[in-house]
Amino acid sequence: MVELSFGNKVDRFIRRKAPYLFISPFFVFFLVFGAFPIFFALYLSFHDWNGIANSPMVYIGWENYWYTLTDPLFWQALKNTIILTIESSVPQHVLGLFFAFIINLGFVKFKSFFKTTLFLPYITSTVAVSMVFAILFGYPYGFLNYLLVSVNKLPFFQTVFNWLRLDPPLKWLGSTSLMLPAISTQIIWRWTGWNTILYLAGLQTIPQELYEAARVDGAKWYQVFFKITLPSLRPVIQFAVTMSIIGGLQIFNEPFIMVGKDGGTGRAGYTLAMYLYQTGFEWGYFGSAAAISYLVFVLIFIFSFLSRKLLRSDEGVS
Repeated sequence: MVELSFGNKVDRFIRRKAPYLFISPFFVFFLVFGAFPIFFALYLSFHDWNGIANSPMVYIGWENYWYTLTDPLFWQALKNTIILTIESSVPQHVLGLFFAFIINLGFVKFKSFFKTTLFLPYITSTVAVSMVFAILFGYPYGFLNYLLVSVNKLPFFQTVFNWLRLDPPLKWLGSTSLMLPAISTQIIWRWTGWNTILYLAGLQTIPQELYEAARVDGAKWYQVFFKITLPSLRPVIQFAVTMSIIGGLQIFNEPFIMVGKDGGTGRAGYTLAMYLYQTGFEWGYFGSAAAISYLVFVLIFIFSFLSRKLLRSDEGVS
């Protein structure tokens, strides 16, 4: 009887604890590679440390934050990042919404092909694509400059370029005014397909009865768009814009590869992520780098909160 009772206890213990044993790898992985870096970075942001394991960490309080907020380089990087985020986010959402509408039309054939083609840039290597775009915008023999020089021989384009005060070939990645638009072009190319799929999924959830009722009532296409489609897509738009804000404030690969770690001419392509990278891994101020990461987190939270307020989805469709 004793052996039977002991066996039952072991069996009950196994049944109760086995599920926790099976899910423990996720929690171990999360604690080691997720939670620990977050809290260690917060701890590190209040210390002075050069990143060497045996070197001491010196507590300096809020000095890292104060130094970052008074550094002109931080504000220049923030300005460039916000401009780049706006320049790249607005077109990708407009184009994504447009392509989603086209693909969602009933008479469009080969929808899977178009969705795959649009989504393909998202899964390509950012490094490889950045190198291709750097060649595309190259001076003076890049493909885009070759095209501009060729069309500049025509009288119409000569007039247009003179009016715009442009003289091809252009230093796309060497000009403070053209650098950010050139970088944003690649970001738009990369993320338009992602937003297209999001908006397409949102469009397919809108009940067709709403459109049928609107057509019966004689509603125009623009009335249907602004009164039915956009309100119904508002939660999807909110999510897509929030993701663009999060990604935009962390832009690193594209400008780093296309214009270099210093941001190119006049640091016009210098972003917050590049500033964080140089502060920690080149200049050896890991405490300041940790402080920058938390300042970026605060900025992401603020902008995401504002976008959520502006794009707040109401109950029902007006």
